[in-house]
Amino acid sequence: MSEKSASPLQYVRAFFYYLGFYPLTIIHSSLSLIISPVLNFQQRFKFITLINFFYIFWLRVCCGLGVNVTGREHLPKTGAYVAVANHSSEWETLFLQTFVRPQCAVLKKELLSIPFFGWALGLLNPIAIDRSQRRGALKQLLTEGKSRLEEGIPVVIFPQGTRVPCGKMGKFNKGGAMLALSAGVPIVPIIHNAGIYWPGKSFTKKTGTVQVHVGEPIPVEGRTVDEIHADMVAWLEKHMKELGLV
Repeated sequence: MSEKSASPLQYVRAFFYYLGFYPLTIIHSSLSLIISPVLNFQQRFKFITLINFFYIFWLRVCCGLGVNVTGREHLPKTGAYVAVANHSSEWETLFLQTFVRPQCAVLKKELLSIPFFGWALGLLNPIAIDRSQRRGALKQLLTEGKSRLEEGIPVVIFPQGTRVPCGKMGKFNKGGAMLALSAGVPIVPIIHNAGIYWPGKSFTKKTGTVQVHVGEPIPVEGRTVDEIHADMVAWLEKHMKELGLV
């Protein structure tokens, strides 16, 4: 859906969504900055990401955009893992913090400079990557990612590296497979079709239900990075095609 094809009603509904989004974000982020110093990581994550549940609820109320998850049982109940997901919208960055809990997100460092939202995000100890330094970024991912996984915190990665619009597959990098093998933890693949309803950088949102599929954990023991990566990509590509993303 392009902005040009959006109806007046979709603009109105999106307006009311952001009318709640921005004031609540500023208020909650300010509280997070004040309260976080006295909280440990687990407590801090729970408090800061409370607002994400509001975002998803408010999307349903204002824009008629719901979510349906299949395969939720595949998320490991104990132990760390690397979660990999396709990236086509802003929606998944909000939703995944309600779904993989707690987590350490791999993201571009520019996000941390966004007033209020980025400041609060920085309190969650993400792995903030400088994408202009590819070699240094990979080293940072492996070093910091392994440290988080050893603490029992799942790491969430978008292996396409940036948002890829519907209709394109993009290229999946091997960082997730390398990290999982290095730490000896499984990869949990996640696919969604949020880009159909909320394309990247789009103000309006289309009414519907985002479908989220969670795959069985991909084992890493006794395998190579290429083998692990191939299994991950095969699963992601298969389900992207099933959801009509490519």
